[in-house]
Amino acid sequence: MASTENVIEIRDLVKVFPGVRAVDDVSFDIKRNTVHCLVGENGAGKSTLIKILTGAYARTSGSTLLNGREYVPSDPRDARQQGVSTLYQELNVVDTLTVEDNLTLGLEDTTFGFIRKTDKINDMIRVMNSLEPSIHPKQKVSTLSVAQKQIVEIAKAAASESDVIIMDEPTAAITEGEIKRLFGIIQKLRDQNVTVIYISHRLDEIFAIGDYVTVLRDGKHIATKPLSEVDGRQELIRMMIGRTVFEGYTSKKRTVPEVVLQVRNLSNEKLQDISFDIHKGEIVGFYGLVGAGKTELARAIYGAESFKGEVLLNGQPYKSAPDKAIAAGLALVPEERRTQGLFTILTVRSNIPVMNMKDISRTGWINSARERDTALEYIDKLNIATDSPEKEAAKLSGGNQQKVVLSKCLFADADLLILDEPTRGVDVGAKSEIYNIIRQLSDEGKSIMICSSELPEIMNLCDTIHLLFDGSLKASMANGADVDSEEILHIVTGGE
Repeated sequence: MASTENVIEIRDLVKVFPGVRAVDDVSFDIKRNTVHCLVGENGAGKSTLIKILTGAYARTSGSTLLNGREYVPSDPRDARQQGVSTLYQELNVVDTLTVEDNLTLGLEDTTFGFIRKTDKINDMIRVMNSLEPSIHPKQKVSTLSVAQKQIVEIAKAAASESDVIIMDEPTAAITEGEIKRLFGIIQKLRDQNVTVIYISHRLDEIFAIGDYVTVLRDGKHIATKPLSEVDGRQELIRMMIGRTVFEGYTSKKRTVPEVVLQVRNLSNEKLQDISFDIHKGEIVGFYGLVGAGKTELARAIYGAESFKGEVLLNGQPYKSAPDKAIAAGLALVPEERRTQGLFTILTVRSNIPVMNMKDISRTGWINSARERDTALEYIDKLNIATDSPEKEAAKLSGGNQQKVVLSKCLFADADLLILDEPTRGVDVGAKSEIYNIIRQLSDEGKSIMICSSELPEIMNLCDTIHLLFDGSLKASMANGADVDSEEILHIVTGGE
């Protein structure tokens, strides 16, 4: 078939949940043998649309054609059998099984209830070897990296002769080198007549790998066009959020204000002899690839991991424990907001004050009115999108969950905020709002330490940039026009 033919045609698609029209009369086509990117803010309708395509949700109305035929999958297994497979951000592999067992999991051939070997597994292993020869079929999946686990899932989909493979945030937890290898695999899939639907908040990836892009906003289809016709990031952002956002570092007048944090010769099992200072009102960035030690550094300073060396906050040492750090004026926004930063089963109202309960309590009893007023204050201050302070944190979008975690730290009245991957999994609109909050806090005299694996984030926000590789601080620099991103990448990948 010609590459210009449509593999999927979506017509007037609607999905209604109680009180919410999540997909609102969406129509567009996906061409065969292309990488078709799907972008939009959290809540734009991307996930709902994908769940309809994979059979996890039933549509309310509208139609979908797959290879020119009506396509109504009853569940994800049915979708896979019809030629649509999905690579989820949370990988669907079983660590305790071998690679071979994972490849056939859910697709086993049986006789009288007994699993029998067929050519199917040989086909899958052959496809996997063509993508990544270093993976052995008898290996336990637990011994593989995240990127290698993705390859196992891609091989499973490709060997089952999928016409379409949907990839949902596939680069969220892999290194720069692994991202390049994944892009090579995607190109190879396209050459093998597989269409890839690629979902990512990282706009640079969209331009690097995509042929076409579809933009959704508030459940509606905004545009579908070749990426060659999109005039850069700002046009894509305008389509996604309906406005232009500021991108780029604004230099500050460099003075020599008081030192808030002093770290001297900090070492532990991961970190090696790290020393630096953070000044009042300064935004300091720590950049490195996965495994560089960013999270370990943040957790050590916060007191969540043991270390040797000296850490002074406002000139005073503090005991290495999170409660002592909070009392001394330090707060951490952790990388894993859902498991470490929030009580997801509690409401927004209950989450915001938890790091400073004494301010809403009297004689050991919580003042409900004070608790609610505090929640409403930060909902307004940080523009948290919720219809009520009584809404469970688990029901908020990723960006709004992150704002709740930030609110907790701000209510704790910390002098120093440590932000570990502050915008991971957050859409471009919420990311811009969080950046503005960080800049405003800096202008108000708060000191900010940012640990991030996104170089544009570090270069847009930070006054001083520290580069980590394999647990060591390799270089430090003041941000400005002469900062070279290629040189930074050379250093954080082990170059001298």
